[in-house]
Amino acid sequence: MAADILDPATAENPLMLKRLNKLLQARATAMLSEKLLKILLAAVLTIIVARWLGAAELGIYAIVMAWSAFLVPLTSMGLNNIVVRQMVKHNESQQAMTLLYSAISIRLGLGLLGGSLMLLLFYGLYPQLFTGYTALAIPVLFLLQAFFGFLLFEFYLNYQGTFRSPAYAKAAISLFSFCLKLLLLYLGFGIASLLLLTGIEFLLVALAQYLLYRRKQQPFNATAERWPGYHPRWFNLSQVKALLKRSSWLWLSGIVSVIYLKIDIVMIGAIAGTEQAGIYAAASRLSELWYVFPATLAARYYPDMLKSYQIGLTPYYVKLRRFALWFFSAALTIAVLMTLSASWLISLLFGDDFSAAVEVLRIHIWAGCFIFVRYLISQHLVITEQEPLSLLSHGVGALLNVGLNLWLIPKMGIVGAAWATLISYAYASFFFLFLSASTRSQLWQFFRTRRQRPH
Repeated sequence: MAADILDPATAENPLMLKRLNKLLQARATAMLSEKLLKILLAAVLTIIVARWLGAAELGIYAIVMAWSAFLVPLTSMGLNNIVVRQMVKHNESQQAMTLLYSAISIRLGLGLLGGSLMLLLFYGLYPQLFTGYTALAIPVLFLLQAFFGFLLFEFYLNYQGTFRSPAYAKAAISLFSFCLKLLLLYLGFGIASLLLLTGIEFLLVALAQYLLYRRKQQPFNATAERWPGYHPRWFNLSQVKALLKRSSWLWLSGIVSVIYLKIDIVMIGAIAGTEQAGIYAAASRLSELWYVFPATLAARYYPDMLKSYQIGLTPYYVKLRRFALWFFSAALTIAVLMTLSASWLISLLFGDDFSAAVEVLRIHIWAGCFIFVRYLISQHLVITEQEPLSLLSHGVGALLNVGLNLWLIPKMGIVGAAWATLISYAYASFFFLFLSASTRSQLWQFFRTRRQRPH
């Protein structure tokens, strides 16, 4: 998140804050363009798989990709922005380079280890999926995801002011992969081809970021030379230990967040079967595609919130309330429109075989009202140095989601899973604020504070 690239010295320096604001504006624009394209392509692919292959095959694809999402915290280790933040504290170029390359090595190693363990666990739970070409595609997907470690090169380029090239490279690869997936589906290839291409896409994105880094990286400081290419020999155990210690909260929070967000598909597949998982995936995809907007805009507005906080609590809460009203109003408008048009949308996009997704969408879409605001709350918790509350809220939300799914799916099917999602998202995104004395007090100030009028 944007908050991660902020150093306390930056927060106290107006010139650095102004530079950070410009960087985040450029980053937000590039991120929004790339993420919008990727989400739209994923939504179109979901529709095509549903239309051409049916709910059961879509369910298999959704379950495998949900498990793939569980690997993201293992391949990132919470190091994305922490590495850059620690690098810039070094005066020696060699130490900064060793830190970057050590972090990449540990992410690659742990990604391969995590992918292997995930593969064994997945095989134990879903042995029926390891037949034919999927027996090859699933291992390739899980193991190639380890190359997410190379995305640290993108974050370093972002710090040096290069945003568009990495984002456009990822967008181009996503578009190429999407076209190839459509071609293979048209030629009669099944879900295995999609999984295999997704794994190859991970590798291509990683290589593209590394090549851009080699081409566009600037010297670390005025007296330094450009760094040589990455090699595992630059690994430094003491630096890695310090990094992992600093990133432990973010790493744990990432794991809990993925469980909290993706466990519904996994549990539906295990309890109700792949066909029901496919129907649920169709509805949730239409609901979740909107989440890119608050994620990107929250990163864009973070410097404004920080600047107001430094001025005083009154201007900070006034600005926070204005942003929250914008975000909530947008989410509410989307929820109302999607609820009214759910039946028409599902029929148009997926066909009559997915009619059960209508009720799921009408429930699931309302979770966005809480998710939109949660992005601002997450920024608030960082600004006020209450990060452990973020982990705690996601942790309790994950447990609540799992418990409600275990209770409601056998009783209500995928509609029960939608209710479980809405309730757990509501708690973890907003209502947890009432359970802590500090956040209750801040919430009261948030509603009570009024803009000061000049005399």
